[in-house]
Amino acid sequence: MKEQRIRQACRLALVTALLPFAVGSSAQSAMHWKGTVSRAPEPAASNIGLPTPLDSDTQLADGFDVQRFEAAANQLVANGRIPGLAMAIVKDGRILSARGYGVTDARNPQPVDAHTVFRLASLSKSFAGTVTGMLVNDGVLRWDSHLTDYVPEFRLSAPNAAQQVTVADVLSHRVGLTHNAFDRDIEANADYHSVTMKLATAPMKCAPGECYAYQNVAFSLIGDVVFATTGQFFGETVARRIFKPLGMHDASYGLDGIQASARWARPHVRGGGGWVPLTPKPTYYRVAPAAGVNASISDMAQWLLAQTGHRPDVLPAPLLATLHAPLVDTPSEIRGAAWRRTRLSSAGYALGWRSYTYSGHQVVFHGGAVQGYRGAMALLPGKNLGVVLLWNSESALPSGLLPTILDTALGLTDGQWLDDDIDIAAPSETLYATQPVKTPAGADSSAATASPL
Repeated sequence: MKEQRIRQACRLALVTALLPFAVGSSAQSAMHWKGTVSRAPEPAASNIGLPTPLDSDTQLADGFDVQRFEAAANQLVANGRIPGLAMAIVKDGRILSARGYGVTDARNPQPVDAHTVFRLASLSKSFAGTVTGMLVNDGVLRWDSHLTDYVPEFRLSAPNAAQQVTVADVLSHRVGLTHNAFDRDIEANADYHSVTMKLATAPMKCAPGECYAYQNVAFSLIGDVVFATTGQFFGETVARRIFKPLGMHDASYGLDGIQASARWARPHVRGGGGWVPLTPKPTYYRVAPAAGVNASISDMAQWLLAQTGHRPDVLPAPLLATLHAPLVDTPSEIRGAAWRRTRLSSAGYALGWRSYTYSGHQVVFHGGAVQGYRGAMALLPGKNLGVVLLWNSESALPSGLLPTILDTALGLTDGQWLDDDIDIAAPSETLYATQPVKTPAGADSSAATASPL
């Protein structure tokens, strides 16, 4: 107990010492992308942290019709192609659509509605980056604060490497480890603490801050930083700082959280000629900052409104600019799906978000996948648009709907990202479980089985 009190006193003294620096210009400064290395935040110019979208006109291209996308979502769940799906689209601070399609459970079918809870997998990383940024805004933490100041037991195999790792390095996957270090241990049901201790023996890909390699275990160390800074568990801090003020009433963390939900979507895998519902695995819930959030499409609509700048009372514009600015090059993201190869000319990782150049336009993105659940979300800052898709199966079929929506918003017509039998040329008669949710009073409506991804 005495040792613990001494450690807590030291941490308090450290926070006090950092406070004058954190409140200075670097507290909200946008960090700049310099090739593949960005060791620390730099002061921005006079327009500190303000968004500078590539688009000068936020008007969407002719032909952008939300009913067409709702019809496509309905077709995706038709005839059991996938069990269930939820989609939200926001524009200019207004919710254009937030609906559910299909069923929560193929064997005990209940309709997916706006308040059906899904597991978010790695979409959770955007919450971790954001809550950390809020603490930086508060002046109690810095992006260039060292991880070992808050997690003194953290070790890496290279001499003095652990002492170099910053908060920004953790959130941008620049710790220096190889790709997805010790994810297999998490999948094998190992506990989080024992796996983090193994990082001390893991091979290093590069020095901290000098290269990108996606992580779940190392990324989740940010939860320890949040606890050391606030004295609250990570999930409690996110609930207090994000879920509650944004009105994300269905959102939670962990297996207990999703199972306690009034209505939640079961995960599904293929088997026996159809979709087989499962009990969610607890494994990746153990790395909560990386993959622990559960939320409904109603919740995610509020998240999109906040991330597109329409809840400045919770997330101010300079902080959003910092969170969305790429810090490290991720060229592998340009490969893979056809829409990536065709549309992306550059890709980087920011702070819990990815940042792409999509046919000349900035797109802020993240995907997620864990057994039986998938999801994707994107912000198109220049058009003041946000989109999120959540579905409860391992199918990749809905993945093409998101770039289809982005293409339509931008007036791009040379791509086909959905199956040929999914027709979005004209809206069809659709049936919904509920009416779409409404923009809350607090929002600004005057303006415009794999590791989690």
